[in-house]
Amino acid sequence: MTSTLDKLPRLNAPKLHKLPNGLTIIAEQMPVDAVNLSLWIKVGSAIEPDAINGMAHFLEHMIFKGTEQLASGEFERRIEERGAVTNAATSQDYTHYYITTAPKDFAELAPLQIDVVSNASIPDDAFERERLVVLEEIKRSEDNPRRRTYRRAMETAFDRLPYRRAVLGPESVIAGLKPQQMRDFHANWYQPQSITAVAVGNLPVEELIATVSEGFTQVYRGDKSPLYKQTELIESLEIESPFTEIVRQEFRDETLQQARLVMLWRVPGIIELEKTYGLDVLAAILAHGRTSRLVQDLREERELVSSISVSNMSHQLQGTFYISAKCAVENLAQVEDAIAQHIRNLRTQLVTESEIARVRRRVANRFIFGNETPSARAGLYGYYQSLVGDLEPAFNYPAIIENQDAIDLMEAAKEYLSPDAYGVVVMKP
Repeated sequence: MTSTLDKLPRLNAPKLHKLPNGLTIIAEQMPVDAVNLSLWIKVGSAIEPDAINGMAHFLEHMIFKGTEQLASGEFERRIEERGAVTNAATSQDYTHYYITTAPKDFAELAPLQIDVVSNASIPDDAFERERLVVLEEIKRSEDNPRRRTYRRAMETAFDRLPYRRAVLGPESVIAGLKPQQMRDFHANWYQPQSITAVAVGNLPVEELIATVSEGFTQVYRGDKSPLYKQTELIESLEIESPFTEIVRQEFRDETLQQARLVMLWRVPGIIELEKTYGLDVLAAILAHGRTSRLVQDLREERELVSSISVSNMSHQLQGTFYISAKCAVENLAQVEDAIAQHIRNLRTQLVTESEIARVRRRVANRFIFGNETPSARAGLYGYYQSLVGDLEPAFNYPAIIENQDAIDLMEAAKEYLSPDAYGVVVMKP
């Protein structure tokens, strides 16, 4: 089944093709002399039980350790000798693998990527060697003040949801994992119905689809039914209620030069996508660019912080509205009070049209810039198809932001951002 998605701006015209085994292929010809193949697996650390927390990320490492057809290191060697590039990343909600090749090499290299992702052999000796690499990555992460702060903030943000855990997992769990556990995890979750394959670049769409389709047809000949269904797992998790008071956590961190302040609110996630847009705009109004409210007030004018940022972070089930600042210890209380006052203002005073216009321009420009390369475009398609199950919101995002008005923003602030109930994490040097 192949369809051209309707009602898209001229900038984007991908074709969506479904294989009988459930795999989704998205393809688009783009007049840039490269082709990107991105494989999005709707499997991240959020689906792991605590007993194997970190497995999805560890598996990402092991994917490149060979298959029956490719010896360990052979995939990278063949990619590099053609001047192509490959990389991967694991998050809470997905794992993402990609290669970028010259168009003339795509038909040869794409099946190799499909093979390593789908047929990872996970040999015992490579597993033990890579375990040491992952343990070292965990140590480096714990040596990073920004990551330490973020981890403690997520543990404050969520009491039960798996987003409170680190994607890398704890050392104690990684140290105890067995190769067969990983083989079972791979066989269960790396199923066609969990995979979105996106091919964007300078080849005809029919050729892109045929190459990817043939690669996956070779891999998934039988019916490998998963042991667990993603939807059942997601439905078993419950969204957490908003904070009803200020929940405060304070830590000492002798490696810091300045204090860190994080304030956060529980907000809608990707499963309630339409409720996230106003929060995206509010985040930009508060701290995207030098003329934004918090940057202008706390950094430029009052010089209370050395840096401040705001993100509306959307996980699949639930998000966090996340404000982070660096400041002197003696300024912590004043900075927190000032941020709370800015939140109060958003709930009681209409945002100016000039502020909204500034955000609209930034969003429109970022959308254009984010469409300039095959890898950026493949990332856009893969993310939305994998997590939302629909490409339309990817293309409609600028128009949706364009339609957010001052009343919409005030209502979003009133509903989700309370100046009197939030989580706060303080890290003092």
